[in-house]
Amino acid sequence: MSDDRTRAVERVKDEVCALHAELLRWGLVAWTSGNVSARVVGADGADDLMVIKPSGLAYSELTPQSMVVCDLDGKVLEGDLSPSSDTAAHAYVYRHRPDVGGVVHTHSPYATAWATAGEAIPCAITAMGDEFGDDIPVGPFALIGDDSIGQGIVATLDGHRSPAVLMRQHGVFTIGKDAKAAVKAAVMCEDVARTVHLARQLGQVERLQQHYVDRLYDRYQNVYGQDGAAAAATPATTSEGESA
Repeated sequence: MSDDRTRAVERVKDEVCALHAELLRWGLVAWTSGNVSARVVGADGADDLMVIKPSGLAYSELTPQSMVVCDLDGKVLEGDLSPSSDTAAHAYVYRHRPDVGGVVHTHSPYATAWATAGEAIPCAITAMGDEFGDDIPVGPFALIGDDSIGQGIVATLDGHRSPAVLMRQHGVFTIGKDAKAAVKAAVMCEDVARTVHLARQLGQVERLQQHYVDRLYDRYQNVYGQDGAAAAATPATTSEGESA
């Protein structure tokens, strides 16, 4: 492995290890459940790798050195510990979604309750329109151990704005451009799952009209935040440098 490649892997191991603390911080996992993985991009998009949590290790025991490096077929390339039991599912997502740089799995209680009921979370609040741009869908039931869960994730999210899927009677999987974005999606998934559940205890919940969802999603993805606000505030220019 080249020096640049080694440095890239080490950076991702540091990041993935640190992000597992966010799962605990936001109450998304219990005991040793849940995992975060991240893609390590290879030269010219080839030979990508994956860094993932080891199986069954307590969160308090996780270190960058304990993270496991695999190829995108799930074969261990570096690490003394066995990788997560969800490795095949993560690897399948990376192989079939080159836009995905991070995958997260949790059993967060409210979102997993929706998954257990086999019910999509309706896009009924503006925060869902912002982050998910749609309902959070339900994927098929699949057993752990091979890439069946990954197949369900990819098929369910194909053409869907949501970065989260509720795998039936299992839990939550989220994807993102990187591991941090996937963790954020997992945090927000649990937050909106809780809010919509509580709202239903008070009465009927109506989904937002689609044109509102579209406007919310567009604003949040393209204007919200410092980069988006700066772009929105900068006048467009013509090829001659004049303001459009």
